[in-house]
Amino acid sequence: MDQNTKEEGKTMAIISYITVIGLIIAYFMNKDKNNEFVKFHIGQSLRVFILAIVISIVVNILVSVTGIGLLSFLSYIPLILIILGIINAVNLKAEPLPVIGTIGGK
Repeated sequence: MDQNTKEEGKTMAIISYITVIGLIIAYFMNKDKNNEFVKFHIGQSLRVFILAIVISIVVNILVSVTGIGLLSFLSYIPLILIILGIINAVNLKAEPLPVIGTIGGK
């Protein structure tokens, strides 16, 4: 992927990490352009939001069963990954996020 493609998709790549609504907006805005850089970051963002749902469910179950409220700090993991994804998009990098970046293919 060339530098021009990355520059054109930078804004949509950043928007894809800002809530699920931003992910949906980036998806539909990129549907016609088919920018590979945006597509990569949409995939990364989707993985983060799925992880957030899974962590939320698991943490709620663990806290209610064990009573250890400190486990709720695990809910900040998706936020950290979102920040890393935004930093990668701003720096025009197409690097997978740690741990979840390569799950499910490209």
